[in-house]
Amino acid sequence: MLNCITSDKRRLSLRTALQHKKCLRVLETHSPISALLVEKTCIRDEQSHEIISYDAFWSSSLTDSTERGKPDIEALDIPCRLANIHEIFEVTTKPLIMDGDTGGKPEHFKLNVRSLERIGVSAVIIEDKIGLKRNSLLGNEVVQQQATLQEFCHKISEGKASQMTSDFMIIARVESLILKAGMNDALKRAFAYVEAGADGIMIHSRQKNEDEVREFAQRFRDQYSDLPLVCVPTSYAQTYFSDLEKTGFNVVIYANHMLRSAYLAMQLTATHILKYGRTLEAEQGCLSIKEILELIPGTQ
Repeated sequence: MLNCITSDKRRLSLRTALQHKKCLRVLETHSPISALLVEKTCIRDEQSHEIISYDAFWSSSLTDSTERGKPDIEALDIPCRLANIHEIFEVTTKPLIMDGDTGGKPEHFKLNVRSLERIGVSAVIIEDKIGLKRNSLLGNEVVQQQATLQEFCHKISEGKASQMTSDFMIIARVESLILKAGMNDALKRAFAYVEAGADGIMIHSRQKNEDEVREFAQRFRDQYSDLPLVCVPTSYAQTYFSDLEKTGFNVVIYANHMLRSAYLAMQLTATHILKYGRTLEAEQGCLSIKEILELIPGTQ
């Protein structure tokens, strides 16, 4: 059965989830099939017996670019990525958060906000950098430059003014810790972005532990107790969701793991078929045809 949710209901569903849950689990999806896997994956907690599942999708510019064999330098703009989101929405029901990179020029960002809002995207996250986009986890190993506080506040306020409904969220991503600008700079920017209209703040870090994002969250909460706070624990992968929830985060995004794991599996399969001259050894890493048929709505 195909999805049965309108664009309006999907767009609003992220705000609704944030009202009902302390912290949301969000997983990267780069295709309709990966989104179907995310939508249908759930487990029962052994202690509480609660059913645990993902609350939303993350549309990553890194994985969208990588899937197309292109570098993660904002080569795919938001309009180029809309077709993929349309296809994801055709077969799923969960809300989607869009990785908007820098957001581009304010004039373009205003148009993109309306496009995302119209098709049912719940939120866009834009980062406070300018110039050629480079992946944040490269840090100062490559040339990366933050926008001035005034420039980015202007972009946020222009995006908010262009919205057609109050459902859509613009979340500001602070890159100060990535670029070694310091905790005080990160907090100063975060507070200013909220005043400019941001509906939430994402703090990014490339440290191997969660210490600096925990400090940020604690100090941010002294000023804003309820505003959505987002983290992406790619580099501090050992940190448990429950610990981030206790720290004060409302959204935890696992930003690239579906694509990274999928392509590792495909690489192993391709190698095994060459190595063994048959597919038997590769079968253990593959879904069965029956499981594929059961996963895709309307196949049977």
